Amino acid sequence: MSMRGRILGAATVGAVGLAAAGAGVGVTRQRRRIAERAPGDVPAFGSLHSEPITVVADDGTPLHVEVDEPTTPAKSRRRKAKPPLTVIFAHGYALELDCWHFQREHFRTELGHGPVRTVYYDQRSHGRSGRSPMGNATIDQLGRDLLSVIDAVAPEGPVVVVGHSMGGMTVVALAEQHPELFGDRVVGAALISTTAGGLEPSRILFPMVPAWGSAGPVGRAISTLARTHKIVDGFRRVGKDVALVATAQLAFGDDVPGSYVEFVDRMLSSTPFEVVAEFFPGFSSLDKFDSIGVLAKVPTAVICGTDDKLTSIGHSRKLQAGIDGSTLLECHGAGHMVILERHSEVNGELDRLLAATGAEDAR
Repeated sequence: MSMRGRILGAATVGAVGLAAAGAGVGVTRQRRRIAERAPGDVPAFGSLHSEPITVVADDGTPLHVEVDEPTTPAKSRRRKAKPPLTVIFAHGYALELDCWHFQREHFRTELGHGPVRTVYYDQRSHGRSGRSPMGNATIDQLGRDLLSVIDAVAPEGPVVVVGHSMGGMTVVALAEQHPELFGDRVVGAALISTTAGGLEPSRILFPMVPAWGSAGPVGRAISTLARTHKIVDGFRRVGKDVALVATAQLAFGDDVPGSYVEFVDRMLSSTPFEVVAEFFPGFSSLDKFDSIGVLAKVPTAVICGTDDKLTSIGHSRKLQAGIDGSTLLECHGAGHMVILERHSEVNGELDRLLAATGAEDAR
């Protein structure tokens, strides 16, 4: 290792050590308490999959996409049916499509939805999707990726787009780039635990690298550390107890089962720091509140936990105020991962959104 690498490594060790101290002397004890919260019935996170499809984005990046086709009644198969409603889910920063576990389970098992297709995909550089070319890890590119997914897997029929965190920013980017789609192909939208701007970037980074607590150190260190991302990844593994406690405190509002915390922590820790660093600058420059009015063309549901420490409830209230006719579901006491923590409430709101589009009735 070069002298520069050793210096950066030492700095990272020190930062992780400070993080452990800052998180409290009893990190190990807190880790045990989280593990003890496990219910008798542990969800089979990561088990819901379908045959993968590769969608190639406009810059050549392969995107991993999975489609759950509806079970069409026999009488519908005897006549030529119209294309079903397709609901496309876009996940957040450093997560992957498995984060939609409870929503996917709901749409697979609940009756009364009619012939609804659901689509889940890994954002570029996340999960099973290919790595983004340098410079293309941006919110605007994610909006173009969403269009590529729509064109590839739902070329006909009505579409509802659902985005959580960075996925919600993806939906807003699509609305800015292609307002003509909304009210035509896109008939509904859900923005969950997200914003269109005004973020403090360190809030987003902290659960993945709980070594810094303010925007200043993060902003100065992130690009340098990205060049030694393997060192950082190594110390993220060493500091896994600190990271787990940070995930519990910052991703959730309530004392959720330990399996939920461990599931989210696995997704965060499996995202290479190089990917974390590539997307990071886009959050501070995000400013798309002037574009959200387009979403007034379609039924839009805004959902957020009141104890969201990453994209606070104020962001969702601002989104709802800027989108005429939109609804706001505030999940009291819930955190950023409201799609897991309050999945019944979120699923119920998505049911109401689909009903409001009228697309199911038109089948």
